Parts: sequence; structure tokens; C-alpha cells
Amino acid sequence: MDLEIVSGVRVARGTEALRAWVLSCRKDGKSIGFVPTMGALHAGHLSLVAHSQAHTDVTVLSIFVNPLQFRPGEDLQAYPRPFARDCQLAAEAGVDVVFAPSAESMYPQGFQTHVEVENLTTGLCGAVRPGHFRGVTTVVCKLLNLVMADVAVFGEKDWQQLQAIARMARDLDHPTRILGAPIVREMNGLAMSSRNVYLSDQQRQAAGAIFASLQDAQLLAQKGETDVSVLEARVRSSITAAGGRVDYATICHSESLLPLTQLLDPARIIVAAYFGKARLLDNCAL
Repeated sequence: MDLEIVSGVRVARGTEALRAWVLSCRKDGKSIGFVPTMGALHAGHLSLVAHSQAHTDVTVLSIFVNPLQFRPGEDLQAYPRPFARDCQLAAEAGVDVVFAPSAESMYPQGFQTHVEVENLTTGLCGAVRPGHFRGVTTVVCKLLNLVMADVAVFGEKDWQQLQAIARMARDLDHPTRILGAPIVREMNGLAMSSRNVYLSDQQRQAAGAIFASLQDAQLLAQKGETDVSVLEARVRSSITAAGGRVDYATICHSESLLPLTQLLDPARIIVAAYFGKARLLDNCAL
């Protein structure tokens, strides 16, 4: 299957077209960067593209709404899929190829192999979305195998996901280097996310309280507060006062993700909260 042009960018729909293009780049001695996405692109995704371009000669961006990482009752069917617009944004950002496989090609009949990172995925989002990270690491492992990239870039907004993918790549001796890129925020501090489209204007403004609460926790820690329960309670109360519903607000070790009782270095506070039906993630170092 050949590459096609959609909104000004080359698109590989199948694995054979992608592999042929990747191998041609390798033959020409080009380094390859990779940005995996589920589409509904925004400035945060485009910052990952720029990060890839700073490290490699060419960049592949995947658009694939991965059914394995959605639980029953979640927003798999409703997840935004503005494909033509995504391709236009990818073209404007200088993406070299968009890989847009179907679910049937990624998981053909009889598919039964999964990749799972154990300890890192048991808490935080793993505790409330069982099976989610198994779906994430399975699809990312397949995508890394297909793209054969030198570098793959993931946003730091999904901190637990980033740590799990980095661990998977290390444990399985995958040659692709996993890079994290800083969170891109809206004017009020809200971390950019494809699910922000679910927010009303009022909810979007109110959800800025998530980042404000993290900044408040950082300031308290800088002033000498080391009691994790005090810091976590401050974050939860600030988000709740703004109309959010806190799923969790947890201070943990930045790499192991084990919960802390006293503030130690390196520590990170990680938050998941609902505003309306949108489940929003954010985090920062403490």
C-alpha cells in the first residue's frame, strides 16, 4: 500500500507502506523521530513534534485511537477524531509521515499478546483504570517496533505513562530512546489535552485551579513544609473549591511512583480531577 497525501502531509495507512518509507530513510542514513498520538492534535502535540525535530532528521507522527486502553463505559466512541484537521496541523508542523492504522490492522483476528509493566502501573491511574496501562504499553511496543525510531517523544503531562513506557523500553532492550517533553499549558495554566474539548467555557476557566493548586504546593514545599498529607490536602481542597472532583492527588517518588509520607527528593505531585465529564491530568516536581 502506497503513501497518500491528506491535507498536505504523507499518510501511511498500513504497516507495509510505513516500513517501506522507514527503510528508505535508513538507507539514506537519516535518523528517525516518533511522536505517538491519538489525534485531536493541539499545541502540546506540536511541541512534541518540535522536540523530535530537534533530535532527528525526520519525524513520524501516529494517529491511532487505541481501543485496548479504554475500559467499558469510557469515551472510546466519543473520542474526537478530526483527521483532516490533524493532518493539516501535522503538515504545518513539518511532520514527514503520519501513520494512521486501523484497529483491525493493529489487532488482527486472533491477537492475544500483551505487554505489561507491573509495579509502576498499579497505583494512581492504574488503580482506577485497571487494564489501561497494559493497553498503552502494548500499543506503544508495537508502534516502536514498526517505526524503528531513534527517539520517541512523550509529554510529561501523563507522567505515569511516561515512566511506564521508559521502563518498558529499558526492560525489553528496545533501541529507541524515550524522551519526555514539558507540559504545554493554556493561558490559565490548564494542561493542554485532547479531552479539554469536553469542557464548557466556564469549566475550562475553573479547571485552571488544578495548576494553581500545584503551584501552591510547590510554594509551601519551598517554604519548608514536608508533611505530604498537608500538601495533598491543600491541593484537593483548592480543586474542590473551584468545582472539580478530585480522583487523586498523590505525592510520590518521581521514578518509582511509590507514595511518600515525607517530602523527599525526587518527589512529584500527580493529580487527576474531573471538571464536568472531562478527566484531567497534571503534575509537577516538588
